[in-house]
Amino acid sequence: MATKRETRKVKEDIGDFRLNLNMPFTTLNNDTFHALFNYASIGILITNAAGEIQMSNRYIDQQFGYAPGELIGKKVEVLIPQRYSKKHEKHRTGFTENPHSRPMGLGMELWGMKKDGGEFPVEVSLGHYKIDDESYALAFVNDITQRKETEQAIIQLNAHLEQKVKEGTQSLAITVEQLGNQIKETERKDAELERVNNFLNNIWNHAGAIIFVADNDGLIQFFNPAAEKALGYSAKETVNLLNVTTFHLREELERKAGELSQIVGNRVSPGFEVFTRATEMNQGNNQEWHYVRKDGSRFYVSLSITPLKESHSGVSGYLGIAIDISEKKRAESELVAALEKEKELNELKSRFVSMASHEFRTPLSAVLSSAYLLSRYQQTEEQPQREKHIQRIVSSVTTLTEILNDFLSVGKIEEGNIQANYREYHIKDQMEEVVHDVQHLLKKNQQIVYKHTGSSDKVNLDSSMVKHIVTNLLSNAIKFSGDESKIDLHSECKGKKIILSVTDHGIGIPEEDLDKLFNRFFRSSNVTNIQGTGLGLHIVSKYTELMNGKITCSSRLGEGTTFTITFANN
Repeated sequence: MATKRETRKVKEDIGDFRLNLNMPFTTLNNDTFHALFNYASIGILITNAAGEIQMSNRYIDQQFGYAPGELIGKKVEVLIPQRYSKKHEKHRTGFTENPHSRPMGLGMELWGMKKDGGEFPVEVSLGHYKIDDESYALAFVNDITQRKETEQAIIQLNAHLEQKVKEGTQSLAITVEQLGNQIKETERKDAELERVNNFLNNIWNHAGAIIFVADNDGLIQFFNPAAEKALGYSAKETVNLLNVTTFHLREELERKAGELSQIVGNRVSPGFEVFTRATEMNQGNNQEWHYVRKDGSRFYVSLSITPLKESHSGVSGYLGIAIDISEKKRAESELVAALEKEKELNELKSRFVSMASHEFRTPLSAVLSSAYLLSRYQQTEEQPQREKHIQRIVSSVTTLTEILNDFLSVGKIEEGNIQANYREYHIKDQMEEVVHDVQHLLKKNQQIVYKHTGSSDKVNLDSSMVKHIVTNLLSNAIKFSGDESKIDLHSECKGKKIILSVTDHGIGIPEEDLDKLFNRFFRSSNVTNIQGTGLGLHIVSKYTELMNGKITCSSRLGEGTTFTITFANN
């Protein structure tokens, strides 16, 4: 415990605060400053250059388990676990030699130790000031136990992660009920209040949080420098001119007003009443909102609003403290995206296993049976039978290769490893080559009719992607059309556009399936008995997007389907 002489020295220092008072607090009611220091729900310490505690508010006494005034005169290391004490003394000495305001704890964990030896994680911000050439350190200590627990919970999130993200808000509980009497313990009340005012001036000017005071209607009365910097308004533009709701999105206020209206049973106006009602229901702390800057840009904050109460007249105004949590929200969004991506990849793997087991079975069985039958045909006159089964094996292997290539292409597209390699070439020559390559797929008496229009056939595209697109569309047209049917392939160079179309007269596509046609693994409801992976059109659409093209489909059941692709010809 501090000696009487030490206590007297603290009180004299409190008097010095009054003599060194700065703007803007000279016009504030002393009770208001008293409340800001003693009633803040964040731990506040003042230490001298030797690391001895000069002042501590009621919140930090309760936070660490000490009686009011018990910390005065003790070394600040009494609040730190012994394993960190020596290291902290070195940091404190360095800070004293080179004092500057700074946040602590970024990228590492800090721990506080209670009087009973219990430990809990904390976040500490430091400031400094001088009085009569004596240096003092100003520390804000925040219990982040809840935040740590929330961060651990985020790591374990499952499919319901999005609904629970908001539970990770950092704790800034500020309640008037925590008001203390530490300053009233001094004998020289006037000098004491001046010292507190100077201390609060340092909080006001150097705190990293947005701090404002509003009247009972929400009209701003005080606006700290951090608020000016964060929101882009000067104090002159806000004090007695703007309402607190100016910084809020109208739709968020209306949504919160609707929630409160259901709870209280009558209408809550979507204005400052949202906050007054919330504080009455103990819902005014750590609420997440979007704040809107003067330039219209937005950022996330965790907002706590506390009523300022006077002993006789009731609530005289409201104190608001908002912390920018944009980085936290961004990290949460990235985590959600990563988890969704992992879930999507796992689904892709499962689909691949299921698809492979189904689609590989038929061609592999064909290869096996044909290979066996080949060994049975040994006579010269049996050559036609051998040719038939050799062709069957080739066709089955081609099918397997196409399936594997589709999966490889999807994987590369998802990983972003495919880019369009443009070159100039003749589209007519390429289309004729593709038509020739798919001839072996044609059914009995099927034919492909190719036509090119336009004064030129020179294009600047990725020839490999174009070939894959047209080959896939022609293969589908052949597969879903009957014997003796005609398939039309048309290319056109029209101004600065290249238009490719494939038209068949096959089974067509149900209208309800058209909007899902290019989804991965999707197969139309009327082709369940026809072999396929549901990846071909997905790859076609992705290749088209990579070349900044557009693909459309029109179809009628029983009449046929037309796919049209348009590219810019630069």
